[in-house]
Amino acid sequence: MPKVNMSPVKNPMPTQDPLVRNKNFQEVALGYTREAAIDEAKRCLDCKNKPCMAGCPVNVRIPEFITCVAEGKFEEAYKIINSTSSLPAVCGRVCPQERQCEGKCTRGIKGEPVAIGRLERFVADYHNAFGEQIITKVPSNGHKIAVIGSGPAGLTCAGDLARLGYEVTVFEALHTAGGVLVYGIPEFRLPKNIVEREVEGLRNMGVKIVTNAVVGRLFSIEELKSEYGFEAVFLGTGAGLPRFMGIPGESAKGVFAANEYLTRCNLMKAYEDGSATPIFRGKKIAVVGGGNVAMDAARSAKRMGAEVVYIIYRRSEAELPARKEEIEHAKEEEIVFRLLTNPVEILTDGEDNVTGLKCVEMTLGEPDASGRRRPVEKKGSEHLIDVDCVILALGTSPNPLIKSTTKGLDTKPHGEIIADENGKTSLEGVFAGGDAVTGAATVILAMGAGKTAAKAIDDYIRNKQ
Repeated sequence: MPKVNMSPVKNPMPTQDPLVRNKNFQEVALGYTREAAIDEAKRCLDCKNKPCMAGCPVNVRIPEFITCVAEGKFEEAYKIINSTSSLPAVCGRVCPQERQCEGKCTRGIKGEPVAIGRLERFVADYHNAFGEQIITKVPSNGHKIAVIGSGPAGLTCAGDLARLGYEVTVFEALHTAGGVLVYGIPEFRLPKNIVEREVEGLRNMGVKIVTNAVVGRLFSIEELKSEYGFEAVFLGTGAGLPRFMGIPGESAKGVFAANEYLTRCNLMKAYEDGSATPIFRGKKIAVVGGGNVAMDAARSAKRMGAEVVYIIYRRSEAELPARKEEIEHAKEEEIVFRLLTNPVEILTDGEDNVTGLKCVEMTLGEPDASGRRRPVEKKGSEHLIDVDCVILALGTSPNPLIKSTTKGLDTKPHGEIIADENGKTSLEGVFAGGDAVTGAATVILAMGAGKTAAKAIDDYIRNKQ
């Protein structure tokens, strides 16, 4: 390992100017230069016990790839990452590294951790720009596996199984593969050409991807096994069913679930000049929620021309579940945070158009089951916020279609599929993982679940022989 850089802080990530980027959908973060990447990599201590790896759900060999970066061996670094991760350019952009690999970095004890995510992004981008496409197509072992859903869980499961020689077919309900990566995460955080390249890499490995294929309508899980010859099925259908508050006015014009709003912006490209995609262009928009989806919706709304965009969240900033980086970027882009505030009614005019949001102030009481302090309404605090559009980013549940068309599949009350630690469900040969099991979570956790299920499917097939 080259001489260690003992700087207590990360190399900064260059970004677009906030008041320029909040008017365009180009990527916010511009990426490290070669020099910055090498300098940052030299901050790694190459710890013997590798604590950072314990925080990675897909087991990236972090110190090894960082050592290669420090030595300027960027393609070698990519090969190390790619050996366990099917989506390195995606993970380097959207993973919550601060709560995972970087959260366990030894350098973080007395300063900032090594910028593992930024280095992963640099390596992937360098490979995509200058490296040769790595095609690792393995001869078929004669076994067919179906993967339902082409989000991060499904793509990871498909990639790992293809590396083992399985003939994998991915069925995607939408017209484009990628799941939440293409319909949920905005272009300014994750350019879609990056997702397309990662998907194309899986196709080059032999993975078949069938779009416009709604499992539960075109064919059932049982039919995939009995009539189409798939020996096992992985359910990575995500959690795309939005939740609502149940307050008056939610059915008014100008009220949207964040999933719908983001799908129109991202997958249907409403942000492009001349786009035929209809989208509500409010001037004063309230986004209710405090997670990454809320930040994405608010920042997208600002870029779509809103004069003012509010984040309405019932707890304090300390409890905001969104990534710190996304919160900071939102503030820089002039998103207005109305914290300790909770909506109780969406006001409308005589034609059902939104005219305002009635809210109450909150205080924080004792911790609830989630460990966060419970918000309690402050008496006499009712007030109005002048808005013409409300976007609800309150979490999502799994789509009920698979549950309703699959006999014997055990699920929880909100529709999450019940699966054991290896992804095995109540049905023979059927596995599940990602948001379909956990409810809405992170890309990297879904990838980890897909990787775990791929190993379990391989074990299942081997034990049947």
